[in-house]
Amino acid sequence: MKNLIGREWKDASDGKTTNVVNPATGEIIDTIPDSTLEDVDLCVKTAKAAQKGWAKTPIHERGRILMKFASLVEADKENLAVLLSKETGKPIKEARAEIANLQISVPAFVERAKHLYGTSIPAGSEIGQEHTMQITTQEPLGVVAAIIPFNFPCDLFGQKVPSALMMGNAVIVKPSTYNPLTLTKLVYLLIKAGVPIGVAQVLHGSGQVVGQGLAAHKDIDLVSLTGSTAAGMQTMGTCSKNLTHVMLELGGNDAFIFLEDGDMDLAIEETVWGRLYNTGQVCCASKRFLIHNSRKQEFINRMVEKIKTLKQGNPMEEDTDIGCLITEKAAINVEEQVNKTVSQGATIVYGGKRNGAFYEPTILDNINKDMDVMKDMEIFGPVIPVMGFDTIEEAIEIANQSNFGLCGCVFTKDMKKAFAVTSQLEVGASVINGASFYRSFEMPFGGWKHSGIGNEGVLTTLKEMSRTKTIVLKNIL
Repeated sequence: MKNLIGREWKDASDGKTTNVVNPATGEIIDTIPDSTLEDVDLCVKTAKAAQKGWAKTPIHERGRILMKFASLVEADKENLAVLLSKETGKPIKEARAEIANLQISVPAFVERAKHLYGTSIPAGSEIGQEHTMQITTQEPLGVVAAIIPFNFPCDLFGQKVPSALMMGNAVIVKPSTYNPLTLTKLVYLLIKAGVPIGVAQVLHGSGQVVGQGLAAHKDIDLVSLTGSTAAGMQTMGTCSKNLTHVMLELGGNDAFIFLEDGDMDLAIEETVWGRLYNTGQVCCASKRFLIHNSRKQEFINRMVEKIKTLKQGNPMEEDTDIGCLITEKAAINVEEQVNKTVSQGATIVYGGKRNGAFYEPTILDNINKDMDVMKDMEIFGPVIPVMGFDTIEEAIEIANQSNFGLCGCVFTKDMKKAFAVTSQLEVGASVINGASFYRSFEMPFGGWKHSGIGNEGVLTTLKEMSRTKTIVLKNIL
């Protein structure tokens, strides 16, 4: 795979490359350019020149092109899913679901953009304005850098790219170096669908060079980044030098609160979904399990039995439930975090073994609130640390002690208690009777505290991808 800059598929200016490896097998799948700042500058200048014409393209025409793109994705969905599974290590059935989500996100942003009407402030709304009307419009920002992580590349492409294009922006896609191939194919399909040359481009390379190079460029108008909190903080600092707008969806350490009267069958199923999906590599996965002491042992016993029924193995096999992590290094990091938690007093009830990039689903008991895992140590893997509590107030206090504030959840049959908990959780989204791993394309998704800035979703992204202009008709009446 190569960079797409303008109409050319190009190598890095210095010829350097990076291998793309199947984490499940260690096989080298392809290579990508290890781009330079020279490549960044050329890509941004190309985007800036192309964006002016795209901004003049009627919204209905932009929508037609994007719907054609969606149809091209649908026609090639199995090949895309296989590629995504191979380069990411996620089970093929999860990869298929992620590719299918583009049939939700693209039409949603197309239709929302068509109906994103301005606001009219009528004459006489305030003293002295009896003869003046004001109306608002949404105008393109210019060039958007979409920095997309490894864990859900196609879902996040679907959040960032169609919305940027529908608002008349040019977009530069910067994929993860670990699994950039599927996104490169998607950009190719955008061009095939009719997106003009230079309006959609893809630039490969390291975060420190390409990601920060885009953030530092004076002609980038928005950086939309999903990634770690450390990466977000660095990017925000870089963008501040040019007052470049940022959208940051960052890390999380979500609390899963199970009250005494909760539905245990539901909690077990939601834990599988909300913690083990994508091998636990989910920003809004439930990561801290606060279970009422009267039900804690029941939860642990039931989870052990449930995990025994799940198959971890070759992501390309149809019956695989859990794949591997994105790299062996990522699995080693999870292993070290588990070992650290054990050194602080935790006990491994189940799992705890690593084989290359594969890490077993793991349950930890004897957790206390002072451990790192119950604060700001985000384990990006299939690990379930379980801590007991006695009162709702205690659970809420522990949930809120983290610097993260992405999502949270509570399980109870008492809706009064449920709303009491959700109203006090310091998070951007709170789920009742479901794991915190919940993100519809429509909802405004974004975290509090160190979990991000801005909200991404059909309801809010188009405003983030544009700027508001007020047109004043002075003394028109």
